[in-house]
Amino acid sequence: MAVKIRLARHGAKKRPYYRVVVADGRMPRDGRYIEQIGRYNPLTNPKTIDIDLEKVDEWLAKGAQPTNAVAHLIDVVRNGQPVVEKKTKPSKKAQAKAAAANSAE
Repeated sequence: MAVKIRLARHGAKKRPYYRVVVADGRMPRDGRYIEQIGRYNPLTNPKTIDIDLEKVDEWLAKGAQPTNAVAHLIDVVRNGQPVVEKKTKPSKKAQAKAAAANSAE
């Protein structure tokens, strides 16, 4: 049985909230899981990452494989690194509006 440590998506449409779970790799993303070991909320500022590292270490010792996203979250929690915010580029409409406001001055 391939056991994975992965994210299960919860929350409303366009308002994601994730649980860090240990699940059989054959189960659906939001389906049955073995154990919940943490939470991740990307919408708060700064992002909320709450992972039980003792349980993570137990499952890794048993052979569970973390996904890339979960491995990154675990590294962030272990090293205490702040999560780097991506800079958002304004839309073309917003750029045109700003350019018009600057030229009017």
